[in-house]
Parts: sequence; C-alpha cells; structure tokens
Amino acid sequence: MKRIYMDHAATTPTDPRVIKAMEPYYQEKFGNSASTHSFGEEARQAVEKARETIAKAINAKPEEIYFTSGGTESDNLAIKGTMHANKEKGKTLTTTNIEHHAVTHSARTLEKEGFQTEYMKANTQGFVTTQEAQKALSKKPVLASVMHVNNEIGTIQPIKEIGKICREQGTIFHTDAVQSMGKEKINVEKMNIDLMSASAHKFYGPKGIGFLYKKEGIKIQPIMDGGNHEKGLRPSTLNTPGIVGLGEATRIAQREMDEEREREKTLRDMLVKGATEIENSWINGGNPKTAGCAALGFDYVEGQSMLVLLSDKGIACSTGSACNSEGLEPSHVLIALGLPRVKCHGSLRFTLGKSNTKEQVKYVLEELPKTVQKLRDISPLGGKQ
Repeated sequence: MKRIYMDHAATTPTDPRVIKAMEPYYQEKFGNSASTHSFGEEARQAVEKARETIAKAINAKPEEIYFTSGGTESDNLAIKGTMHANKEKGKTLTTTNIEHHAVTHSARTLEKEGFQTEYMKANTQGFVTTQEAQKALSKKPVLASVMHVNNEIGTIQPIKEIGKICREQGTIFHTDAVQSMGKEKINVEKMNIDLMSASAHKFYGPKGIGFLYKKEGIKIQPIMDGGNHEKGLRPSTLNTPGIVGLGEATRIAQREMDEEREREKTLRDMLVKGATEIENSWINGGNPKTAGCAALGFDYVEGQSMLVLLSDKGIACSTGSACNSEGLEPSHVLIALGLPRVKCHGSLRFTLGKSNTKEQVKYVLEELPKTVQKLRDISPLGGKQ
C-alpha cells in the first residue's frame, strides 16, 4: 500500500543531515554544557554555534535566543512570563480568536489570576486586519500575541504592520512563528517583533526542542524554578543534541527555503485545483497563505470519516490542528471564520512538504473524489439526491 504523508503542519520527518549533525552529541561529545571541563566546553561551543545560526536567520543577536522544549513552552513563557514581569504596566493582554491553544490556554490561565484578555477578531478569510489591530491596540495592552502563520488554514498575518502599531502604542509584541520558522522569511527587526516562538520539528528538526526570541530589554519572569541556565530565564540542563539539530535544521532551511517554497506552492495549487473540482467543495482561508497548506472543505461529509477512509488508502492528512484532532468539537479557527458547525466538520487540511511529489498529488486526487462520494452516498446530511 502507498504511504503518502500530507500532514507536515503537525510534524515533519527529521532531515538525515540533521540526524548526522546530532549523533556525536549523544555519545562522543555528551558533556553537560554547564560543566567547566573539556567535555562541557565541547557541548557549550556547539550550543553557542547553533544560537548564532538561529539568530542570524531571523536578524537577531545570539544573546536574544533562549532554548526551550518547543513551541508550546515558548508561548507559555512569552505570555505568562511577560504579563507577570510587567504588572506595573497593567493586567490586559490582547490576542486573536484564531491562535494555537498554547496561546489561548495560557491567556485563560492568566485570567484565573486576575489578568484580562481581549480578542482581535479575524475576518472571514482568516486575517486580523490592521484596522482591527489598531482598534484593539489603542487600549494600550501590556502584551499583544498574534501568530505569524495559522496552523489550520495557513493564512499569513500582517505581522510587520501589527508590530508597528504595537511599537507606537508601547505594547510588547509576541508572535507564534511555529508554522513559519524555516518556511517563511523572518526579520525580527523589520517586522517589529519583541518575542517570537518556534519549534524544530515543524521544519525537519528533532522533536522536543525550540526557542524563544526575546528582544534585548524586554522583561520576562521565568515560569519554572531550577538552575541558572539560559541566563536564569529557562532552567534545566540544555538539550545539546536537540539544539545542534535545531541549528542545523535552521541552516538547511535558510539555504533551501525559496526553492522549496516554490515547489510546494506548485503542488499545493495542483491539489487545490483538483480537489475543488469536486462538487460542493470550498477553500478555507484566503491569500496570502503559506506555500504547503491546502485547507479544504466538502459538504455532506464528515472530516473524521474522510480521514479514516483516506488513511486506509495510505494518505495521511488532518482535520485541523494535531493538538486538537482527538476532540469532537469543531475547530475554533473555522468557527471564527464564520463557518457553520456542519461545514467545520466537513473540513480537511493537507499540508505538503519535502517528501511530496506530483505523482502523490495525482494519487490523492484519484482517491479523494471517490472517498467523498462514498461518504455522500450514505450521508444523512443530504448528499445523496
């Protein structure tokens, strides 16, 4: 049976070149980077080299990069840590109604502690407009958090413009760049970013490692207690192999990004064109959209049933965020776009990556119409007419 993976927004396979770079740091160069002997120095040099590579990729200073366990921890640290450290400025943070749960759940936790959250609303195409941002930020919240690329529909938010408004209002600006790091160009200075979260496994690095960019001068309070690692901001022995892998994945992504983006866009457009030829289908989210994301919907069928049948044919995709794929509630992102609940349940997300080919897209376009029709034939929703 064919095995075709089109769920790269959930995770990506680790690049063999990344694995090769990591291998020595499991056995030959296994030292703790906080140790003062030669083994520790060896690990420390590798960590700092990776820090420099990442900083250069986003136009930051090496000392502004802090290593974490991944995007979720980085989001938690940025949001909770910033609000706790800046209480004297106020107790309000602003975010959007289409964020990842790592952001929205962090906000809810803060609300239980007496903080307040206000939400900017995305439009029906999945974008937070600068007009909406201007209105929300005129209230001068302490922190604003707006994701760069949406994990479910792939829309690219106007981060530079929103960041500029934040600077004008004196608001600290955080962006969740988990879905854009390694895929889209990021320049933290030009894009007016104060804090940025990223995770290696979304762009062919290892799982369990990520980073938080914190602009020099931004105050953050640690959210964990422990040693004085990462200048006291994030305790715990550094994951040297993971950090080396993150650095190597970043280096490769910077070198190959433009070519890979164009290749994925070609495949994505081919998939979208073929899929929307199916009767009563649609596209979720407008453009600009990250290259590999095809967010689609089909009337009279249920997304989870499509997933099962497509998986039986060797095709892996999703109904939305991998972090919420086991839930029966409709996607909060699609609800925010104004889709009726029944349409939310009929949505699929295909996210393409380096392993995908035209032949694979053709195979998906052979199986997808048959899958949709098979489910419509037995659907109580009105598809069989």
